[in-house]
Amino acid sequence: MPKRRILLATLLAALHAGHASADLVVVANPKSGIERMTKEEVIFVFLGRWRQLPSGLPAKPVDSPVDSSEHDAFYRQLVNKDSADIKAYWSRLMFSGSTRPPISTQSREEQIKVLASTPGAIGYMERSATDSRIKIVFEFLGSAP
Repeated sequence: MPKRRILLATLLAALHAGHASADLVVVANPKSGIERMTKEEVIFVFLGRWRQLPSGLPAKPVDSPVDSSEHDAFYRQLVNKDSADIKAYWSRLMFSGSTRPPISTQSREEQIKVLASTPGAIGYMERSATDSRIKIVFEFLGSAP
């Protein structure tokens, strides 16, 4: 019986470690003029309420591929909506002509390339995927340091 408990504890620890490595963070181009953002500011940018960043640059939100787990997890953590809800939200806004959705990328590599080359770009990704070309400006509560 004790061996089973040790095995179960080991498996649970491994699952938790895997989850921690999938923590999403909001990232920006280092030239964005942004050091940190609040959750409300991230919502305003990604839902099209702000067309300009607090630094004065035009806001250029960049989405992960729509069918990715990162896309769904980001909007679930940000506004408790799934990808279908977000697609419907943007369809309504685009029909009214009031604003444009985030730039949609096809891969993580494309997302990083857009973020690194566009001064007002803001995106999200797993913490483990960030590098020196972008900087973390928002961390969800409960994210690993």
